[in-house]
Amino acid sequence: MDQLQWAVKTAETFMAGTEADGYHLEFSKRWAYVPGMMLLALNRLSEESGEDNYFIYIKKHMDLFVQQNGSVRTYSLEEYNLDQVNQGKVLFSLIKRTGELRYEKAAHLLASQLKGHPRTNEGGFWHKKIYPFQMWLDGLYMSSPFLAEYAKTFDKPELFDEVARQILLVEKNTRDPKSGLLFHGWDESKEQRWCDPETGKSRHFWSRAMGWYAMAIVDSLEHFPADHPKRGTICGIFERMAEALSLVQDGESGLWYQVLDRGGDQGNYLEASGTAMFTFSMAKGVRLGYLSNKFKPVAAKGFQGMLDQLVTSDGKRVHLHQICDGAGLGGSPYRGESYEYYIGEKVVSDAMMGLAPFMFAAMEVHKLFGQEVISE
Repeated sequence: MDQLQWAVKTAETFMAGTEADGYHLEFSKRWAYVPGMMLLALNRLSEESGEDNYFIYIKKHMDLFVQQNGSVRTYSLEEYNLDQVNQGKVLFSLIKRTGELRYEKAAHLLASQLKGHPRTNEGGFWHKKIYPFQMWLDGLYMSSPFLAEYAKTFDKPELFDEVARQILLVEKNTRDPKSGLLFHGWDESKEQRWCDPETGKSRHFWSRAMGWYAMAIVDSLEHFPADHPKRGTICGIFERMAEALSLVQDGESGLWYQVLDRGGDQGNYLEASGTAMFTFSMAKGVRLGYLSNKFKPVAAKGFQGMLDQLVTSDGKRVHLHQICDGAGLGGSPYRGESYEYYIGEKVVSDAMMGLAPFMFAAMEVHKLFGQEVISE
């Protein structure tokens, strides 16, 4: 089947698991970033395929949370949690397609969180209020593309400056000059056990963390004005990062390891979500001109590697394997201090954390390659 059909079949498989009353159980519990990413994938598929059934599904689930006055059930602005902004990306499609004022009010609510969000001394968003002075790569994906699309939708050009500041700050503070890879997080206070006491950087290159950041860049740039003074700089750091990632892509499989720089080390494994995120980001980056064409075969090899090694299908249902269930920094039990922690987290199949990026990747590879053969 062609690349777009992989996204279609994944969506159909996922939606077939919906509860009998039409609500997916995970979607009904809490406004959250992982269901939000899955809804965003379905929304993009609706736009790409022209099928309204995906949009109907999305709206039904978003309406579990977005109230008529624009408030959002289970969301608290004062939590100051970047993760809780991610689901808001779906609001923009709802605004355009329905014209309902409640979705616009909800978008303003989320934007007001970011305007007052706690910051490092340089102005970087804390990942969460409960993680003071910490910037995580994850948080850039949760907030930056939302804020960029908000800026474009509501004509708030000053917010593009804010998006650029966040993208550039976290890269400056997490990048390893030797490998060009980005560490999972950075603690300005240098107090956390997981960080280097000299630099504040965490100690490992987690695949999905860099995947979040790569997607943050490409999804934000899509909304930036062509003449924004930081646009070229962001494209430049994207190119530099893509080069570093291409150097740690597994040459045989085309996949990326859970811990990026330790391929072949005991316990490390080829991981689905990070691979899908890199594939998507490079394919979209090349298509839109943010990256050099040299990364087109890197994306092709990544996508084919997933099909060959991580995807199973009977022609109707699609399943994705080797997805890291989750990883973080700090907390209890303590996370992120050791290599053993990252490789020891649960590995699962068919989790939204992997399915959504796989759908993103399939759609972007389809747009980039069309009917081209992407592998021999």
